[in-house]
Amino acid sequence: MVFLCVFLPFLGFAITSIFGRKLGDRLSQYTTCIPMLLSALCAFYLLITHYGSELVVPLFTWIESGHFNVSWALRIDTLSCVMMCVVTIVSTLVHIYSIGYMSHDSSIPRFMSYLSLFTFFMLML
Repeated sequence: MVFLCVFLPFLGFAITSIFGRKLGDRLSQYTTCIPMLLSALCAFYLLITHYGSELVVPLFTWIESGHFNVSWALRIDTLSCVMMCVVTIVSTLVHIYSIGYMSHDSSIPRFMSYLSLFTFFMLML
């Protein structure tokens, strides 16, 4: 669930940045808004189910040398769950607001994909 919460915005970015011109404006907006909404729901689920506990989701080992081990992992506690909820809710609202606000833009798929990439980087912090 942590993996989905963090990487769904990246999935929206990847799909829209690769296929954005073929998808068109409206479908690109849906392709970025729906993963953001699902990510917000996952963040709320994590907050409810893991309140007061810590969760470590290892992704991969970066450096391993003897007893020295550097791995990339998602470490979730109550504070990070609350921040994930805040980031995903605000970003979902910004995505939905951008549908109307950026309607005059000539490259809507690119804007929406970069907005999802920004959200992914905020969640990775």
